Amino acid sequence: MLRKATRLEKIPPYLFMELRNKINKAKAAGVDVISLAIGDPVEPTPGPIIEELCRAAHDPANHRYPTDEEKGMAALRREVCRWYAGRYAAQVNPETECLILIGSKEGGHHFALAMVNPGDTVLVTDPGYPGYRPSIWLAGAEPYPVPMTAENGFLPDLRKIPADVARKAKAFYLNYPNNPTGAVATPEFLAQLVAFAREHSIAICYDNPYIDIVFDGARPLSILSIAGAKDVAVELNSFSKPFNMCGWRLGMAMGNPTAIAAMAQVKSNTDSGVFNAVQYAGIAALKLCAPEVEEMLRVYGRRRRLVADTLNSIGWKCAPPKGTFYLWLPTPDGRNSADFAAQLFERAHIVVAPGSAYGKFGEGYIRLSLTITDDRLEQAMDRLRKTFG
Repeated sequence: MLRKATRLEKIPPYLFMELRNKINKAKAAGVDVISLAIGDPVEPTPGPIIEELCRAAHDPANHRYPTDEEKGMAALRREVCRWYAGRYAAQVNPETECLILIGSKEGGHHFALAMVNPGDTVLVTDPGYPGYRPSIWLAGAEPYPVPMTAENGFLPDLRKIPADVARKAKAFYLNYPNNPTGAVATPEFLAQLVAFAREHSIAICYDNPYIDIVFDGARPLSILSIAGAKDVAVELNSFSKPFNMCGWRLGMAMGNPTAIAAMAQVKSNTDSGVFNAVQYAGIAALKLCAPEVEEMLRVYGRRRRLVADTLNSIGWKCAPPKGTFYLWLPTPDGRNSADFAAQLFERAHIVVAPGSAYGKFGEGYIRLSLTITDDRLEQAMDRLRKTFG
């Protein structure tokens, strides 16, 4: 009888697939479910991107294997680096410090295989994006949770990492603006992080797909704009969030040239790269669609105000975070997060993500996403008012 590899035994079912299955089962039973659980933008991809995809897809030259360049199409890498220099004041060499990805999620996986060995210790924030730990486990390493608490603005307190753990740690996974908490990093914190990593020779995997989704005076911030960051850091980014291209699977890794070369080696032995037409569409996004990013911010800003006003009106205190299109909310009266999420589903047919799915320190919270249409979000808020008001 066949048995799956033992390396998979540590990995729990993927949270978002479980949520999708729950939603689909309820819908099949005739329940009108409103999902606020998954961060999948509903607005269409901007027209110029679609038009460039169609143009490039009609060219037979793009029907073959993607570009032979190991790190992805040179023209796209140059455009990514131009975007980073102009928008985030971060200088990146397109030849040695940039790698095109099939979405940023695979970048976190390739980083683990490229930069850590079996038995290594890898720091990872808790709460944190659920995809990091499986990548660490599949590389044979062990994640070490670094707490993030409201008292510290959901930034890890580097001083509280035990000295012996810091000495043996080989990598550190972080994500700001943060999924799930919505917290944003400051230049001061990132400078401390870079100094900490340089002192202990720790490779940083800085996952930054929400870089542009910031509010209330916060500014987009790349770790690569911090002095010395490229000595230790790789930043992951994606076209998914700013350009509503989640299904297109296009992203990039930038930073330390040794890490980028190692990740490219892993990637070239894993897949054959991104369809050329999608890469050309990415160039169009960066050249033509900055105004659409600003419109996206206005849409999410309007939605976060609606949710905050609704929750505050029913006595559920909500202070929207400065980043992402999520709200990270304490459960009323400190209730268990999974139990409260189940209660929302049963009483209001609203699906949210329980905070415990993001780690031990996510208990007592739920995550709510703003990536549904305005009318459905208004319906969800109306259900909350009727259920809890």
